[in-house]
Amino acid sequence: MRLSDTVTRRRSRAGLGLALTAAVLSLGGCGLAGAQGRVQDGYLPQGATEGAERVRSLWIGSWIAALAVGVLVWGLTAWCVVAYKRKKDDPPLPPQLKYNIPLEILYTVVPIMMIGVLFYYTDRDERELTDTKQTPDVTIQVIGKQWSWDFNYLEGNAHESGTQAQLTGKPGVEETLPSLYVPVGKRIEFQLVANDVIHSFWVPAFLQKLDLIPGRVNTLQVVPTREGTFAGKCAELCGAYHSEMLFNLKVVSQAEYDKHINDLKAQGNEGLLPASVLREPIIEQDKDKLTTGSN
Repeated sequence: MRLSDTVTRRRSRAGLGLALTAAVLSLGGCGLAGAQGRVQDGYLPQGATEGAERVRSLWIGSWIAALAVGVLVWGLTAWCVVAYKRKKDDPPLPPQLKYNIPLEILYTVVPIMMIGVLFYYTDRDERELTDTKQTPDVTIQVIGKQWSWDFNYLEGNAHESGTQAQLTGKPGVEETLPSLYVPVGKRIEFQLVANDVIHSFWVPAFLQKLDLIPGRVNTLQVVPTREGTFAGKCAELCGAYHSEMLFNLKVVSQAEYDKHINDLKAQGNEGLLPASVLREPIIEQDKDKLTTGSN
């Protein structure tokens, strides 16, 4: 094969590669333009608390660092494939090297530095998000149970008891779910306890979640920044009807929050529910049913 033919073939392959690259970038640009809002949030739900912005920034920063490393590795890999492609007159094996001290130091030190930086920012943000030293404006005890939620409003001395959601597939199911009310702009402390098994308190718009563990009180503080109704659910597999352990979180004005507390008391929900383990009576009742054969 003549040298000119080899050069022509290489140029053709390079041109094809550039064309494919341009096409991919063009399609990517169209996708980014069509989903600009989602890209800006890192494809996370729009945050509804002060801490959500910290989570979003850490998430996007981690992805930028990961993509930068990926582009570097892919670029070096592609360069090696093109630059060191075997030719007909090359020996069967390339020159063998036992070691390369500078290179080995590079790919040992650089990953350690990267992991150290990621650990620093993750630890910094996690400490801020889990800090509960500040005095809350509102304290709510959240009780997880199979398969619903109870809410004790400690300052208001009122409660709401939820029942398992009935997912019929028809509109209006959200209206039957227990609703947790919190005032906007106030520091809310959730005291999380479980009556039976491990559950997890999760409001996706918070970009945070925390487990409820029997015999232990876990505490979470947030400051809601915008009003609205947000979906809440259990994020820990807790039994047969885990998927139906749902609730609404309503972020409202202070006046509407006070009205809700008064409405609960007017409905007879004054006072607080006990957060004791209720599993044993249920188990004994099921045993009696099995023994007698009753339904």
